[in-house]
Amino acid sequence: MSDEAALDFKSATLYAVRLVLHSADPGRIEAALAQRMQDAGGFFENEPVVVDASRIEDGIVDWPRLLAALRDHKLPVIGVVAEAGNLEAARAGGLVPVDLSATAPRAAAAQPAPAEPAQTRQPPAAQEIDAEAVPAPTPAAPTLVVNRPLRSGQRVYARNTDLVVIGMVSQGAEVIADGNVHVYGPLRGKAMAGARGDASARIFTTQLEPELLAVAGVYRVIEEKLDAQVHGKPALVSLQGETLKIEALGE
Repeated sequence: MSDEAALDFKSATLYAVRLVLHSADPGRIEAALAQRMQDAGGFFENEPVVVDASRIEDGIVDWPRLLAALRDHKLPVIGVVAEAGNLEAARAGGLVPVDLSATAPRAAAAQPAPAEPAQTRQPPAAQEIDAEAVPAPTPAAPTLVVNRPLRSGQRVYARNTDLVVIGMVSQGAEVIADGNVHVYGPLRGKAMAGARGDASARIFTTQLEPELLAVAGVYRVIEEKLDAQVHGKPALVSLQGETLKIEALGE
């Protein structure tokens, strides 16, 4: 009999989509789900999903019907956020409650970006800060650097830090970071910055030709070529209000 252990517990980083319910009506949920999946162009297919029903104040979600609809769209559910009756019903349906308290709500909303840019926010007025009252900053996690091109089907997630890719991100590849995403090469796949809700995160690339761009859950599927001013050029992607702003760099 071998002395080798049959199993080990090891730490892991899991990226999951947070599906936020605003209604318990199964018909409305199914219609909205079908529309969102169509808008996203299959981006969320086969992604682990956490269903957030914490905003449902009236009514009980039909969990078996919802889970069936999610399975039909190739969305595996790994957990739930719910309260009171909905939590009991979710548990009865075999779902496990999870804690998403560290994730900002914006990160999971995944709203499509409107066509026209919104007005930028005005900076807050300057305030005096008592230096002695400010706690020492927590050291930031080191930037994750990937010094190779990423092929179709590959995904890299930089948890609690920035991601730097030195090389091409091919079509079908995904780069995700809780902070900024930097691609020093052609960005032809999918890029998501501020994955846990940081609206100040940015996407930088030396050659913009993406399939999908997202910042803090606000995304845009690129079905046709971008404007000639930014397509294939060094560019910066940021979030302005609820709209993604794409601008050329070095001009």
